[in-house]
Amino acid sequence: MDGEEEPGWEVDPDDDWGVAVVATVGRQLRLRREASGMRAADFGRAVGYGEDMVYKVESGRRIPRPEYLDKADRVLDAGGLLAAMKEDVEKVRYPKKVRELAELEAKAVEYGVYVGLSIHGLLQTPEHARALFEVSQSAYAEAELERLVAARMARKAIFERTPAPALSFVQEEVTLRRKVGGTMVWRQQLEHLLGVAQLRNVTVQVMPTDSGAHPGLSGKIEVLKFGDGTVVGRSDGAYNGRPVSDPKQLRILELRYSTIRAQALSPKESLAFIEHLLGET
Repeated sequence: MDGEEEPGWEVDPDDDWGVAVVATVGRQLRLRREASGMRAADFGRAVGYGEDMVYKVESGRRIPRPEYLDKADRVLDAGGLLAAMKEDVEKVRYPKKVRELAELEAKAVEYGVYVGLSIHGLLQTPEHARALFEVSQSAYAEAELERLVAARMARKAIFERTPAPALSFVQEEVTLRRKVGGTMVWRQQLEHLLGVAQLRNVTVQVMPTDSGAHPGLSGKIEVLKFGDGTVVGRSDGAYNGRPVSDPKQLRILELRYSTIRAQALSPKESLAFIEHLLGET
């Protein structure tokens, strides 16, 4: 029963879909338990959780852990129906904004992004991501840190999609030189970046610090294209940072991104640059 009250398993009241999922799962658990004739206290002992936690899960106030659903499935002889809920429950744990971004990325056939302040989340190693969260001035508990890192890593499923989307990243030189997490984590991050950059559907370019002014200096730019021909763009420095789909606004963002790519090092030069950074230590 250790760790029952760890943070990161609460339901976000502003996440309507998440609230609905957890409420549905809780209701199914309660109906199955009652149909079996088990009291909450007896069921709790059987799955290794306290009676209070059983009531919290069944009332939709607590997100059940994957192992909770596995044990409940066995104890209530549900034939895999309860365990099958783990996939939706896992998504609920990810912050709403992260989940919405991942859903967009999962549908895109082309994704272009310029990043000036940090290495893009899709390119980060778990250790690099954790180091960034640790210095964010937020007092994250260990479980919450793990939740945030897991959410960021889950987005990397985009690299495993078939057919593979065309992914283009432009990173400022400074983001590659900053030794986030220490020298070992930094080196592992650069090595990971080299590996990703050599995938056939991925292009990584470096924007040298001495390249002068360019359209990305006002913040991150993203352009996502979908199979039905629609496009969504976003820029920290335009349209209040909101996603846009208006053709005129999109043309401006696409032009800015194209200009950035033209000013950056070529993909081949960028790989050589990253290799040179690794060789400096």
